[in-house]
Amino acid sequence: MALIRALLATQRSLSAASRYTAMNGVIYLAAGALLMACPGATQAVFRERAFVGDEQGLIRVVGMTVAVIGWLYLFGGRSGARQIVAASVVDRLVLVPAVLVPLAAAGVFPHLLVTFAVLDPALALGAWILFGRNTVSE
Repeated sequence: MALIRALLATQRSLSAASRYTAMNGVIYLAAGALLMACPGATQAVFRERAFVGDEQGLIRVVGMTVAVIGWLYLFGGRSGARQIVAASVVDRLVLVPAVLVPLAAAGVFPHLLVTFAVLDPALALGAWILFGRNTVSE
């Protein structure tokens, strides 16, 4: 029960950046859940080519990864720790585009990966702006 209490605990006051990071976590959880439950969404939503071989399973792995990142952002944001906000900005501005853009350019699910390569840094910029404001709500 201590584990559940820890997960459900919230800080009395959270900065706008922490609330924003938690909200980003919900978005990532939803996107990951969609890809895990319905990998064919890559064709329906992103107009990607039909799967060949085991690509459907790989999309499910991508979905699981995105969902785990969302889980960590949700609870990292709810913790109120400024470090999670800062860390999320750095990895989303540097790592995500550095990996996803070359893969998309090579033809690996280009619409899906470019979407994440643009959306993720855009959300990171929002977190960075809010991080700089350093405001806490009561």
